[in-house]
Amino acid sequence: MSRRLVVEADGGSRGNPGPAGYGAVVRDADTGEVLAERAASLGRATNNVAEYQGLLAGLRAAVELAPAAVEVRMDSKLVVEQMSGRWRVKHPDLQPLHAEGRALARRLPAVTYGWIPREKNSYADRLANEAMDAAARGQVWAPREPARAAAPTRQAPAAPPAAGPAGMESAGSGSAGSGDPASVDSGAARVLAYRTDAGPPTTLLLVRHGNTPMSGVRYSGRADPELTPQGHAQARAVAGRLAHLAGREIAVVSSPLTRTRQTAGAVAAALEVPVTVDEGLVETDFGRWDGRTFAEVAAEWPAERDAWLADSAVAPPGGESVNQVARRVRRSRDRLLAAHPGRTVVVVSHVTPIKLLLCAALGAPSSALFRMHLDTASVSVLDWFADGQAVVRTFNDTHHLNGL
Repeated sequence: MSRRLVVEADGGSRGNPGPAGYGAVVRDADTGEVLAERAASLGRATNNVAEYQGLLAGLRAAVELAPAAVEVRMDSKLVVEQMSGRWRVKHPDLQPLHAEGRALARRLPAVTYGWIPREKNSYADRLANEAMDAAARGQVWAPREPARAAAPTRQAPAAPPAAGPAGMESAGSGSAGSGDPASVDSGAARVLAYRTDAGPPTTLLLVRHGNTPMSGVRYSGRADPELTPQGHAQARAVAGRLAHLAGREIAVVSSPLTRTRQTAGAVAAALEVPVTVDEGLVETDFGRWDGRTFAEVAAEWPAERDAWLADSAVAPPGGESVNQVARRVRRSRDRLLAAHPGRTVVVVSHVTPIKLLLCAALGAPSSALFRMHLDTASVSVLDWFADGQAVVRTFNDTHHLNGL
């Protein structure tokens, strides 16, 4: 018989915004037995974002345990009231987190939300602080007593390095965790070895377009330059890298801009499939900065640039904020996952959308994109499971460009 679960979740920020983290514990409602713990650092975030991330981690853990019902207990009145549907979600940073929480709740038989005083939420609060303390030491949170949680996967041996999906190597010039390793949910590392019950994931092969005259020099958002000769060579190299996938059930999806469509066209020709365009994968609209050099923007808009770098809700003059881009990119991701369940999709896009897909997979805040570097014509690989969990398999791999 499925058991009833209690999820206690919390999050905090030392500065609001500042260094942040979350914690969640899942218990058997009848015995009080601890079944799962989750905690992670979030880098720089607000209290409310951290509290929502704690909720999401607890709900994900509950989904894995297939309960009969779940009672969520938090000392955040805001999160409890918003998830209960009594308060509107006005802040743009919280809207996607709230939507993800509602989606997770729909996968559970019954979920209720209740407020508790902070002193009765001490377990989750301790986990959140442990995660923040670990990040301050340059470490990733791990339970002090693995046997404390009943989930057997906590004691399973680590999996050996595995080949990437569809024959792609996992090693690359970058690291899957280089965006913000401490922000990865503690359960993500074991997903590959122990998710045999989750069914085949949808694999997203994220390809940044080839070089253009503006790459690495200017803000290149809705400006529409073509590939340089080097960029065309890079596109052919990516196509050669993926050519062995020809004949399999695979899709190629591109941003609408010329540089991505030219790159996608080379890949699609090698795979003998058409290119589908998704408008949501387009690069950030940089507004008045578009086409200007990085130095020009720093000189002419120093305050605006600093604000943009410090707060993902701030947009360049006349442009889009990182949070706005994140929302449309997530909608594109959801369309891809729904259209290609358990299949492989080559997604040819730009720096910001690709980084934001990686942030979403890692459970990292959108602001973590400023800690990542993506080369032109690089390949990153995500596995996305039907239950919403994701794993980064490869990040910024460019070995196919050797010699160019």
